[in-house]
Amino acid sequence: MHAMAQTWQDWSAHDPLAARHWDHLAQFASTPNPFFERWFLQPALEALDPHHRVKLVRFERAGELIGLLPVERARRYSRWPLPHLASWLHPNCFLGAPLVQYGEEAAFWQALLARADAKPGAALFLHLAAMPLDTRLADALFATCAAQRRRIALVRREERAMLASTMAPVDYLAHALPGKKRKELRRQQARLAELGTVATVRQDDAQGIHEWINAFLSLEARGWKGREGSALAAVPGTAVLFRGALAEAAARGKLERLSLTLDGRPIAMLASFLSAPGAFSFKTAFDEDFARFSPGVLLQLENLAMLDRKTIDWTDSCAATDHPMIDSLWEQRRPIGRLSVAIGGFARRAVFGKLADIELGRLGKA
Repeated sequence: MHAMAQTWQDWSAHDPLAARHWDHLAQFASTPNPFFERWFLQPALEALDPHHRVKLVRFERAGELIGLLPVERARRYSRWPLPHLASWLHPNCFLGAPLVQYGEEAAFWQALLARADAKPGAALFLHLAAMPLDTRLADALFATCAAQRRRIALVRREERAMLASTMAPVDYLAHALPGKKRKELRRQQARLAELGTVATVRQDDAQGIHEWINAFLSLEARGWKGREGSALAAVPGTAVLFRGALAEAAARGKLERLSLTLDGRPIAMLASFLSAPGAFSFKTAFDEDFARFSPGVLLQLENLAMLDRKTIDWTDSCAATDHPMIDSLWEQRRPIGRLSVAIGGFARRAVFGKLADIELGRLGKA
């Protein structure tokens, strides 16, 4: 087996060869993660990391890229001043799984942990947020830590809605919702149709992408997110990321745009990333002037067509746990966790062990 080369420095993804390697890795990743693919992560770094604090950790074997993870040296852990190494996530990044070539999961974790041990700096531990737990990738991490007698702590576990079924959309809906609820939704559809022509527009190409993006940002800004200042358009860097990422995803056939329109005007919109065998519901918005018709829910009924996509086995809602709308419609759940891992020598690991015990005790997990 060839030795693995490691790099913990800035890596120019604008280099054509590096870009091809990154894209190839994403295509054959053990756990798909569109948020770490080049077309999303690169504009995210440019928009949200102007001081270049984030490093792209990459591992190669025989010139082939087998693993990549954005890492930062964080000074605080929650509200505590505890320096640590962390996978880099921003508020619009909903999965923290590194891109790792299928079959190389254990080798990747061994290399990453060895690098963190050798040069931890001031970091007391490694923290991996938003890690999918039901994956080969997570299994390999736990197995690697067990083999190395290395402490790993699952400090938070949650489950979010997931769509994964062999049922046809109509059968899935009948199974997920009681008849009374389905009847109410049909009534709302009929009432909405009384106001004009209702249509569902589904696109997975790049035609009209910039106009669609503008319409989405405008629709979201008119709602509660706009009033609270959390809309994408309210933050320049986030708006730049949204525009850049969606345009690139559309150009690559990795974006599905779904719109519910009334007389041609969008009243609910959904952007989903396609990263086979999974899909990811990235952002949704609806017109609150039509709230009595539940346009967001009506759009999700149309989104059940994801079940018919031949290359998609499951869809991650990317929603918060116990989301009042999607949890009632999607029956499956995806476990997501925050993991903290010991690094460095004996003294550093002893400190981490005490910190982990305190946190797990506070959470009632000790």
